[in-house]
Amino acid sequence: MRSGEPRPTPADPFRDTDAPQRVPSGACRDLPPELGPDTVGVLEGRTFMFSDAAGNVPKGSIGGLVHDDTRYLDHWELAIDDRPLLVLSSGTVDAYSAAFFLANSELPDLPANRVGIRRQRVVGDGMYERVELRYFGAEPVSLRLRLAVGTDFADLFEIKETGRDRASDIVRRHEPDGSGLSFSYRNGDYAALVRVEADPPADHVDGDSLVWHLRLERGQRWSCAIRVPLSSGEENYRPVLRGFGESFDHGPDDAATRWAAGKPHLHADRDMLASIYERSALDLVAMRIEKTIAGEPVVLTAAGLPWFLTVFGRDTLITAYQTMICGPDVARGALIVMAAHQATTADDFTDREPGKIFHEYRSGELTRLGLKPYKPYYGGADTTALWLILLSEYWRWSRDDALVRRLQPNADAALAWIDRHGDLDGDGYVEYQTRSSQGLGNQCWRDSPDGIQFADGSIPVLPIATCETQGYTYDAKLRAAELADGPWQDRNLARRLRDEAARLRERFNRDFWIAERGGYYAVGLDGDKNRIDSMTSNMGHLLWSGIVPADRAEQVARQLMSDEMFSGWGVRTLSAADGGYNPIGYHTGTVWPHDNSLIAAGLARYGFRQEANRIAMGLLEAATHSNYRLPEAFSGYDRSFGRKPVPYPTACDPQAWASAAPLLLLRTLLGLKPEGDGLAADPHLPGHLGQIRLHDVQAGGRRWNVTAEQKQSTVVPAD
Repeated sequence: MRSGEPRPTPADPFRDTDAPQRVPSGACRDLPPELGPDTVGVLEGRTFMFSDAAGNVPKGSIGGLVHDDTRYLDHWELAIDDRPLLVLSSGTVDAYSAAFFLANSELPDLPANRVGIRRQRVVGDGMYERVELRYFGAEPVSLRLRLAVGTDFADLFEIKETGRDRASDIVRRHEPDGSGLSFSYRNGDYAALVRVEADPPADHVDGDSLVWHLRLERGQRWSCAIRVPLSSGEENYRPVLRGFGESFDHGPDDAATRWAAGKPHLHADRDMLASIYERSALDLVAMRIEKTIAGEPVVLTAAGLPWFLTVFGRDTLITAYQTMICGPDVARGALIVMAAHQATTADDFTDREPGKIFHEYRSGELTRLGLKPYKPYYGGADTTALWLILLSEYWRWSRDDALVRRLQPNADAALAWIDRHGDLDGDGYVEYQTRSSQGLGNQCWRDSPDGIQFADGSIPVLPIATCETQGYTYDAKLRAAELADGPWQDRNLARRLRDEAARLRERFNRDFWIAERGGYYAVGLDGDKNRIDSMTSNMGHLLWSGIVPADRAEQVARQLMSDEMFSGWGVRTLSAADGGYNPIGYHTGTVWPHDNSLIAAGLARYGFRQEANRIAMGLLEAATHSNYRLPEAFSGYDRSFGRKPVPYPTACDPQAWASAAPLLLLRTLLGLKPEGDGLAADPHLPGHLGQIRLHDVQAGGRRWNVTAEQKQSTVVPAD
């Protein structure tokens, strides 16, 4: 070896174990330098753990163990003789587990890479971690292994910002035998506790660190199991050890288990499709939230990791719609949970109004003490119509008359909100304007401060009526009319709703259409009734809702697939010709998979199957560059800019409606739709995809097997 050449990396001391490839975890990459570029995030249900590539959470970073909007660990660092460990390989094994393969750094009496360290981590009802050391030096060695632990019990809203210092209110208890540490905190009715239990116990406790004094012979192994149970209020959670790749055994009656086991089986000539499908399903199960409403267990999906591991009205409803081909249970859970929290009174702080479906639900300290408006917050102008759309879609696929009848009072209240409170000024459109001191300015899916803007980049005045919200409202009224004709048995209501929808469609196409630039729909009307003339992807949602007349659909499709709108990977949120365009702006030029899945479904609805396929294939190919997972969003640079999509720097990954997007794209490619008590298929598959077989699709109370290739298909009962 010549002087100055780097020392070759030693063989992995754990080479007999299948180590994961070192891949970015991607979990919401707006992380500070302390965590480094290879952040590893794992989640299960309402719990996630964020660490750096060594498995550590440095004090002062935004990493840690978070459950139900509270950070239970903000410091978690493993070191040998107080020196950092070297990273050989690390990454997630699946959504809820990760492995870290490490080695010692250079020490005064020990060269680097003589001690191999493996950390195996599993989250779910707390956290379990196994630490294993193997020594490969020639002579016996004495080491000091330290696990530094800490907590700040920060509310999720405080993690990325400066929050209240709770240190003086945190009660510490250290077990004298070194078997554990505990930290507890109480503020009024809010209480939280976390324990760190070690087996074997540490030799001593130094501050908030567990320290083991080890003497190792060559070839000797040493291991320790660490459990982190936690308590939130009166609920106690204790982690259960499981092997990597194993699902928690929740029992056959668990809703999440039923959904995962009951999803259709996909067989495809292209491995890409199967890989994306399975990854989406795994991520969605990992993001599940289980609740009991009136004694009935239900499951629904959280919005995304890490900052949105909670129920979001819009996200959860759209995700449930996207996943309908995998069974109706997620939709059922979303409908029941949101109906249970449907507003019955008005309140300015939470933007609550009778009949409104909520936007966001939080359970951290700041919310429980009434300092934040999220228990729940109702600042979403579109969630109420989306709830009605999902109710209809659930019925079309399940034919569950009983639940639809049970929820009719909620549907009546939702329709009343649309007409009475949603229409702020009586012009026939659903508008938004917050009344809360902490409310959202934009209350549509483009909810960033500049998400709605004029073509020159200027910001409109409130209140705002966005175009897609009117489309959702139109679709919701027609779907509710279908339910009125069916399980509700109210022909007068059906007639009234269809008349209202027809008038809305006529009025909308008069007021929102812009003839310039080849013809397109304004993204909204501002408080002065000016057309907000930016060209956006929201036009595709109008096709999905069906509010676009047939003679304008071709113009809309042409705009969506133009070079200014279509990047090659997907449709941008904002036209590249507009003044506010930014390919890395959150809603001003990025490509959102959920947005595009609705656009593709809308294009297919109007017969533009080739255009829908271009979007579907662009997104599916994009997923192959990110471990078969679609992130929340990626940059809107043209496909010619690079061989793979340019990441959006702060995208949540996974995010529910992005993970669910491939499922709706698959449904669109196959042209699947329920028909009465049956299932119909109208595929339009690109030839290079070959044959697709989707078995055990639930529709009309039974299961079906679908086989399709290009434009040919068969649908037969599975039983």
